[in-house]
Amino acid sequence: MTTPRRAQPPTFSTDEFRDALGMFATGVTIVTACAADGTLVGLTANSFNSVSLAPPLVLWSLARAAGSMPALSTGSHYAINILAANQKPLAERFATKNIDRWADVEFTRGIGGAPVLVGAAASFECFNRSRYDEGDHVIFVGEVERCTHNAGASPLLFHGGRFYTEHPL
Repeated sequence: MTTPRRAQPPTFSTDEFRDALGMFATGVTIVTACAADGTLVGLTANSFNSVSLAPPLVLWSLARAAGSMPALSTGSHYAINILAANQKPLAERFATKNIDRWADVEFTRGIGGAPVLVGAAASFECFNRSRYDEGDHVIFVGEVERCTHNAGASPLLFHGGRFYTEHPL
């Protein structure tokens, strides 16, 4: 018996795939950076995961067509801010196009100038270690140079296309 060299074509639509993926509950992050020209960059993402403890590595992914791709793919550092439940308005703001996402947002400057959001449940300041082109996204692997967390924070969750601020734990 020979192993197929390629995956079989999908038997489902893009919408069916998206709906199935939506059944995986995740936390919500805002990935932030400072572009070479000093412009602040930030976007809401739920494609975040740990990779390794030694060295400390995390990953996240971004659509190739994203407007922030040039700044994030060429910059040396970015921050991944895991949002607390009370930061739902920030998640919605940083998921919206053609607005000033940074108006009245409280942050401190982290490594490489990447904004670290005040009040986040956790933050990871990352060196932009590697990128992998896969499908219509780029997978970013960051080497964590500094992290912080708020042990008492309740996380913001995303499931089925909706944010959840209250959940039984």
